[in-house]
Amino acid sequence: MFRIKIPKSLSAECVKLEKKIKMNDATPGTRLPTTADNNAPESVDAFFKRLGSTAGQLPKRLKQFADFIAANPDRVAVSTVSELAEGAEVQPSAVMRFCQEMGFSGFSQMQKLFRLDHSEKWPDYATRLAKLREHGNESPSALLAEFVEVGRASLENLMTTVEPAALQQAVDVLARAETIHMIGFRRAFPVTSYLAYAFEKMDVPAVLHSGIANINMEHLIRPNDAVIAVTFAPYTEMTLDMATRARASGADIVAITDVVTSPLARLKAIQLLVSELDVGDFRALSASLSLAIALAVSVGAQRNRI
Repeated sequence: MFRIKIPKSLSAECVKLEKKIKMNDATPGTRLPTTADNNAPESVDAFFKRLGSTAGQLPKRLKQFADFIAANPDRVAVSTVSELAEGAEVQPSAVMRFCQEMGFSGFSQMQKLFRLDHSEKWPDYATRLAKLREHGNESPSALLAEFVEVGRASLENLMTTVEPAALQQAVDVLARAETIHMIGFRRAFPVTSYLAYAFEKMDVPAVLHSGIANINMEHLIRPNDAVIAVTFAPYTEMTLDMATRARASGADIVAITDVVTSPLARLKAIQLLVSELDVGDFRALSASLSLAIALAVSVGAQRNRI
């Protein structure tokens, strides 16, 4: 049996390296063995279960971010990496490391999971009808009374949620735009379609991006144009994507949305906030359409004065 004699100098270097590795393992803030090779959590519940079992082992900054996510889970679905990092008071790199520690390939994969959970919180229409039946509000006259009441309350709220300065800024931007583009789908589509109708009646150059027949008209958006993007929670991906590309092309963005943390905020959009109350999870558009009418008429009047 042969033995290999290791030089003393090499042996000493090995001892030093071993000590250095042990010191790094004991130093707070060093990277833990990643779970990225494992399957990522398939649900938000599984995510928090994994987080609960590993949080005590996380380095200081990652633990700080974990605590922030645990306290503000809804923000993951609607925020960027930099926004979450700012909220948690950590560096964006800590957010990316956290995602990898939790088994995701990156932030996009983790956000997709939270967005799916965020959208599932909104019940389907069969569930909403069942909720109405549970409360005994099925009769047409009772429903009418309910929708009139929540419509009135939503209109009153509109006076406090829309800032006068933001509304004036939106009118100024839209009035000087060469062409106004309306983007909004699903529940927001009645708002954008009305805006298109109103602008056409006032001879204001405008384009309604309807998505009918999957026809993409984004190539019509120019740097001197403006976009009215309308979306409410749980936020339509197509609207967000189109608004993002429009912003990248140089167009101004006016957002009709529900909360200040809406994903459209990251585009530095002029935000006009609308809070619609609901009846059994059915939300009317009383306030949204009233805002659209006021916006369209104001823009038409100002363009005539220019």
